[in-house]
Amino acid sequence: MSPTVILSDTARELDSREADGLVITLVWYPAENAVAIRVFDTKSGERHEISVDPADARDAFEHPFAYAPDADDLLELPLAA
Repeated sequence: MSPTVILSDTARELDSREADGLVITLVWYPAENAVAIRVFDTKSGERHEISVDPADARDAFEHPFAYAPDADDLLELPLAA
């Protein structure tokens, strides 16, 4: 099953961490009651978002790429201005 990507400006940051040039953020979209993991690669400038089941939120936050087994499942988000 491919992750569903949620594009909304109403995300609330629940947690964040940085490791080896990757910024991993756990976000919640209250209007949709959905959870996603955002991955920002500070080296390449790439940004991705992976929608996850709320029950898997903590594990996905710790292991985000395990929840996007195929590169096609990642949405490249535009860089912030």
